[in-house]
Order: sequence, then C-alpha cells, then structure tokens
Amino acid sequence: MDVATSPGLLLDNSPQSVKTARDHVRTYVTYHLPEASEDHVDTVVLVASELVTNAIRYGTKPGDRVRLVLDADGSRTRVEVHDPVRRRPRPRPESANRDRGRGLVILDALCSGRWGVDPVPLGKAVWAEVSSV
Repeated sequence: MDVATSPGLLLDNSPQSVKTARDHVRTYVTYHLPEASEDHVDTVVLVASELVTNAIRYGTKPGDRVRLVLDADGSRTRVEVHDPVRRRPRPRPESANRDRGRGLVILDALCSGRWGVDPVPLGKAVWAEVSSV
C-alpha cells in the first residue's frame, strides 16, 4: 500500500495541510470504495476538511502535528483526526457577525449522531462516520 492509499496521514499544523488532507481522503476513498457515489466521496472530503481545520485551529500550537486516520467499508467511511489537546470541541452560538465556528453544525448535519470525541494517550481523537447508503 502506498502513501496515497494508506489509512493514516501525519499533517503539520498549517492551513496547507487541509488541502493535503482533502486530496488524501479523495484518493483513499475512491481506491478503497470504487463503487462509492460522488456524493459520498464529496461528503467524506468535507467532513475531513472540517475535522482537520478544527484540529489545526483549536487543537495545536506551533510545531504540533495532527494525525488523520481513515477506515472504509461497504456501509460507512470513518474519519478520525487526532490532536494533542484534551479539550473537547463545543458548539458555538450562531452569529451573523462571525465567519467561523460552524464546523460542528456542519458535522451534525452530515453525520447526525455518528460523530464523537475519544481520549487518546496524547490528546483526543475527533471522529465522524459518513454512511455509504
């Protein structure tokens, strides 16, 4: 298995890493689920983008890295993002004056009841599952 189809990817805490994650997720899902609909692939890419963005923005400090972990089968694709901060994500109140803080709202809309946060030895893993059906 080469890097493009590997389930794990280590990312720097820079904005460019979000694009790297999106590209990796698209390649991974289309390789491991060749019958997946374009809608499924796009949804998984969006979920991964939100999770990686949030991990970089709120779960790292300079020099930290985040880890993207993927798993796919015929019924769902799971996206996990590990970061070194134990603080759990929390929804922010809606505001027309703020142009960020909507990541968990998007996650709820795309993966209702199928996302969560688990402690890991050096931080936390925020995960979401996108149904294939």
